[in-house]
Amino acid sequence: MSTFTLAELEKIVAERGRSGDPESWTAKLFARGMDKAAQKLGEEAVETVIAAVSGQRERVVSESADLIYHWLVVLAIAGVPLDEVMAELARRTGQTGIAEKASRPRS
Repeated sequence: MSTFTLAELEKIVAERGRSGDPESWTAKLFARGMDKAAQKLGEEAVETVIAAVSGQRERVVSESADLIYHWLVVLAIAGVPLDEVMAELARRTGQTGIAEKASRPRS
């Protein structure tokens, strides 16, 4: 099992995003803004679903890595630290998923 963490990836994404390096995909995504980053996140989510539904395990792994990376890019551009998401997940573990969903404001 890898010891590489989401926190480490979050740091790499932030550093590369701010680097302005023309050879960095991350810097290019940051420069193009939220619309492009969110579009890429959506594309990767769909590709992950397709791989999962079609039973392509290796593609599920690869597409999941792309999905997590693009999710962290979106969080960084939005100014949302990973710690806030993790705190929300920790808060939710104290109740059942059904109770948690019922407690959300209806939109």
